[in-house]
Amino acid sequence: MIIKRVDHLRKMMNIKAFRLVSAIERELLMGNKDHINIECIECCGKNLYVGTNDCVIYHFLLEENMLPTGKVTFSATKQRHKYLGFKKPVNELKAASALNRLLVLCDNTIALVNMINLEPIPSGARIKGAVTFALNENPVSRDPFCVEVCIISVKRRTIQMFMVYEDRVQIVKEVSTPEQPFAVAVDGHFLCLALTTQYIILNYNTGASQDLFPYCSEERQPIVKRIGRQEFLLAGPGGLGMFATVDGISQRAPVHWSENVIGAAICFPYVIALDEEFITVHSMLDQQQKQTLPFKEGHILQDFEGRVIVATSKGVYILVPLPLERQIQDLLASRRVEEALVLAKGARRNIPKEKFQVMYRRILQQAGFIQFAQLQFLEAKELFRSGQLDVRELISLYPFLLPTTSSFTRSHPPLHEYADLNQLTQGDQEKMTKCKRFLMSYLNEVRSTEVANGYKEDIDTALLKLYAEADHESLLDLLVTENSCLLTDSVAWLEKHKKYFALGLLYHYNGQDATAVQLWVNIVNGEIHDSTRSDLYEYIVDFLTYCLDQELVWKYAEWVLQKSEEVGVQIFTKRPLEEQQKDIFNPDDIISRLKKYPKSMIKYLEHLVVDRKVQKEEYHTHLAILYLEKVLQQKPSANGNCAEVTETQAKFRSLLQKSDLYRVHCLIDKIQGTSLHMESAILHGKLEEHDRALHILVHELKDFSAAKDYCLWRSQNKDPPYRQQLFHRLLSVYLKPGPSDHDLVLAAVDLLNHHAAEFDVAQVLQLVPDTWSIQLLAPFLTRAVRESLHMKRMTQAALGLAKSENLLYQHDKIKLKRSSVLLSDKKLCQICQSPFCEPVFVRYPNGGVVHTHCAANRHTNPNSSSPGNRT
Repeated sequence: MIIKRVDHLRKMMNIKAFRLVSAIERELLMGNKDHINIECIECCGKNLYVGTNDCVIYHFLLEENMLPTGKVTFSATKQRHKYLGFKKPVNELKAASALNRLLVLCDNTIALVNMINLEPIPSGARIKGAVTFALNENPVSRDPFCVEVCIISVKRRTIQMFMVYEDRVQIVKEVSTPEQPFAVAVDGHFLCLALTTQYIILNYNTGASQDLFPYCSEERQPIVKRIGRQEFLLAGPGGLGMFATVDGISQRAPVHWSENVIGAAICFPYVIALDEEFITVHSMLDQQQKQTLPFKEGHILQDFEGRVIVATSKGVYILVPLPLERQIQDLLASRRVEEALVLAKGARRNIPKEKFQVMYRRILQQAGFIQFAQLQFLEAKELFRSGQLDVRELISLYPFLLPTTSSFTRSHPPLHEYADLNQLTQGDQEKMTKCKRFLMSYLNEVRSTEVANGYKEDIDTALLKLYAEADHESLLDLLVTENSCLLTDSVAWLEKHKKYFALGLLYHYNGQDATAVQLWVNIVNGEIHDSTRSDLYEYIVDFLTYCLDQELVWKYAEWVLQKSEEVGVQIFTKRPLEEQQKDIFNPDDIISRLKKYPKSMIKYLEHLVVDRKVQKEEYHTHLAILYLEKVLQQKPSANGNCAEVTETQAKFRSLLQKSDLYRVHCLIDKIQGTSLHMESAILHGKLEEHDRALHILVHELKDFSAAKDYCLWRSQNKDPPYRQQLFHRLLSVYLKPGPSDHDLVLAAVDLLNHHAAEFDVAQVLQLVPDTWSIQLLAPFLTRAVRESLHMKRMTQAALGLAKSENLLYQHDKIKLKRSSVLLSDKKLCQICQSPFCEPVFVRYPNGGVVHTHCAANRHTNPNSSSPGNRT
């Protein structure tokens, strides 16, 4: 069971990144000569060179062919072969295309031969004593017609650097190593060496070295391969492929390969390893093994400008990489999203920028749908955003969400395999609900971003449908803000889900206010059911209050007033201030309409008189009469609401006191014969009939506090003598000759003692009876004397200050008279710049001299912004 699970996991991790294709048939290379073995290979463009154990070099022309099925094949045409004349195998071949030379290592000698005819160069230049060699692919020399070659010399612990030209070689450096080297790779001045017990980085120019990590040359074959600028791949301990830079650090995680690796190659983003039985493919991006190809008896694995060639002793094969896009699609088909994205990012360096961006966006979108299908919504959302998904691709999965007018067609080839949400969820309602919630959230986020450009109608209509179906609270938020919901689709959907209030909002947004209001009225009247708002009547009133359509407001005014006079009148009383100021709704028309609704009438007149302070006698009188009628109606009711009576009377009294526009005589006539004594007193006060008003307050109401307040009210904004006269009249009412009333005496004493400042002491002493004791008026007399002394002292202080100020002015005048003014016929007026013709002038405090007529016309100093003062 465990073995099966391991096999299953291995199969899941596998990806077909390469296909092994034969390049040279055995018969073409060696015919029936079984003793011939391949020792080395080199590939430069279409030229393939093979070195054998019988000291022969074969030259083939390699052609790549594409079959109708899309598969790649190769055909090799033998050009020529050359026997080098030794009985030793050809160990290594390296092409130097810039020189048209092939470097051949045989019998510890590197010979130069022509790449085309394989003939040795006439000069016979060669490098002797070489065990192995490597070309510097990052040369330090700027000469394009030379090649830098590094050899491991037959001399112990020696590395030599050569410059190889078309017909000569030149040694430039010899470097000693701490141990015997076995393998070498070169990058600039840096050598990566496999020594007897360790790998090192050696700068042959400075001699500085950096130890990398140990290994045992006796146990395994070392691998040193340059994979990029200043970076190498090494066969490390424990079956690890280690990466190292010239600084001695690793910028990539190692790959795990076989303990018995005998060769390695790079075909980005893969590392390819060869052992005795397999070719394994490892990702440089996530270090995972991606593919395993059975391959026995292999002993050569090399990459040449992106082409990977592998060989046994009898045949040559090419590892043809499958297009990265196909590999990525295979991963996506296996739901291996993370691996697909890693591979796609790694492909950036091999694909033109614009093409890559298009490809990568599509991959992100596909990955998003895979995550979406697995209900990984957060990951899906991020992938959709990064991939700039046309949001309609997602909406189209949900049946009936796209508007009927939408011309959208899904991407081809498709981004996913699902017909719709039902297929994706296989009818699972819980999953379907989760998917709908995700779409609601995603559409709400993207509708105000660039993603929605050009698709707002599709997005908002889909959102409306989702909100309505789910009874989501955001439905109303969508409709009361800027939106692009398609009216025809949305109306049908909202009616289907009985969202009539929301439908009214939709009509309103689309300028159909009459339809919206009628729909809401039907809900309030119970003709259709929608419990979205329990306060829908108040909402309609508020809507009409701010509605600019007068005809619509008048149409429903009767309906709102019939429902509630107090609330309904708000369509007139709470209209926008700028609208009220323009009197778009004529107050007289409104009053005429409100005749059947007395409560509304009072509310509206209060709005005009109290709130807007309209100064029109008709409105003030009308309101006062309505107040009076209401008070008279409520007064006789024994079971009436006392608080309401008090409130209405308070409003009535306040209007009578504060307004000067109502018809006083009209109201007095209506009040006569009623018990409204306080109101009667206020009206008599308005007519300046103070004695009558005070008589009512004192003798009929016996409300002494009200009498005192009356004096204060009527004397507001009047001069002190007027107030003093009112208080004396009240005192006279209290002390009027006749039957003595103890309460009136107490009221008179209280008035004097608490409002002493309002009385003339001399007049009071003449009015009060002789029988009153000094003790009774002690507070009044004390305050009167204190006030008199205070006034005397204040007058004295004011007089002293005035004398001091006069003294200062006299002092200034004397100082000014001391200074003389020289006036001649050459002196010019500072205002008109004309000479003086007579000895009459005006002098300013700053010394300026002007004509008298100029000074009369000029009220400011010519040299100052302050008013001028003549002296």
